[in-house]
Amino acid sequence: MSPEKLTYMANQIARFFATHPKEQAVTATRDHIRRFWDPRMRSQILAHLDAGGEGLDPIARAAVAKLKEDAPA
Repeated sequence: MSPEKLTYMANQIARFFATHPKEQAVTATRDHIRRFWDPRMRSQILAHLDAGGEGLDPIARAAVAKLKEDAPA
């Protein structure tokens, strides 16, 4: 899947949780991506973040960064 499509999807999830306090929104977005995205999609969004994460909204960017922290090395 293209980085643009994954970014769009991550941003949609982040916008859904944006009414929550920021840290809760970030955690909820990360949890949603972890639970419902295919491992290949998660790997691709992590690679997109590593490449600069162009287009990711602040909540989505923070959620993907948290996802990266949690990923096995």
